[in-house]
Amino acid sequence: MGDVLAICPVDNVVIRLTDSASIKGCHKGRGVGESAKQREIVRASRSGAFIAADVGGTHARIGLVRRAAGSTAIDVLRYERYACADWPSLTAVLQDFVSRLDGQHHIEHCAVASAGYVLGDAIVNENLPWPVSIGDIRESLGLLGLAVVNDFEAVAYACQFLENHQTTPIIETAATPAVGPILVMGPGTGLGSAVLLPGAPHATVLPTEAGQISLAPGNEREVAILGELARGRDYVSYETALSGPGLVNLYEAISTLRGTSATLTEPADVTRAALDGSDPAAVEALDVFCGLLGSFVGDLALLYGARGGVFLAGGILPQVRDRLLASSFATRFFNKGVMRAFLQQVPVRLMDHGQLGVIGAAGLYLHGSNAH
Repeated sequence: MGDVLAICPVDNVVIRLTDSASIKGCHKGRGVGESAKQREIVRASRSGAFIAADVGGTHARIGLVRRAAGSTAIDVLRYERYACADWPSLTAVLQDFVSRLDGQHHIEHCAVASAGYVLGDAIVNENLPWPVSIGDIRESLGLLGLAVVNDFEAVAYACQFLENHQTTPIIETAATPAVGPILVMGPGTGLGSAVLLPGAPHATVLPTEAGQISLAPGNEREVAILGELARGRDYVSYETALSGPGLVNLYEAISTLRGTSATLTEPADVTRAALDGSDPAAVEALDVFCGLLGSFVGDLALLYGARGGVFLAGGILPQVRDRLLASSFATRFFNKGVMRAFLQQVPVRLMDHGQLGVIGAAGLYLHGSNAH
């Protein structure tokens, strides 16, 4: 899908429209950017500091940001990470962050990166611990403008500002990466994916729902695992296996196939048991996880022609970096028949999510506003 930004004059909320070819009029029959009030909002968002948030199922990362002087980059002036389960709502998290600014900045604009989609007043995402009301955030913080963008869309946008020393090479290439699409994907509470498309005056991002593609096993063991995953499910996506909950799903399926009891119920526990070798089913689950990931990343690199490379993100992979490097990830990544030669020119690097979602949300808001 090729979404574009639009500012609807009814509520000054930046929403996603599904028609990438054109921007149709918003409420009350008025087109984007037609009112003086809208132009004032856009100018204000460019001139001062504002809040950008990256909201996942486990953590909410909040930053006070502004455009870097003379650059398309984003300066992060203040940054906090919140455990979502410790707070009653996203509004409460944002209010706490603003309170810590001690009145030094007058906040009128906010950009929120989140998995899911906007439906009416709500951000719909089953992985979030609470419902999110756009109107409640706007009114509670007294905002003039509020943007909502996809979380991996934001991470993908921010990866253009990364230096190689800020990442870990998983697959290196002899040649410098070509100019071309860059794939960004990674497992966390869900399985996110987006593609950065270089261009002028700035890059654009293609958000995807690639994690919902049907899971394709690559060997007999994975066929048997898929059979177990399919029990009680009408559909098995890659996210069913390649995510935090997915790692638990793999562990439970493998335990059943081994004839052992699945005693671990949390992704962190399965990861820990896999890394210390205390549970053979957990060890196999992580190995299968890495192999499936390599195969899937290779498929997506071919699908999007990711000549510019692949960045792996998400909350899980930095914790299992050494196991990932020693796994069948690379073998499965290259195992694409006649396309092996193409993939040998595609570098794959691991990045720590960190502030990237915050930076990307801010950049998308500013550059989306530039179009209006």
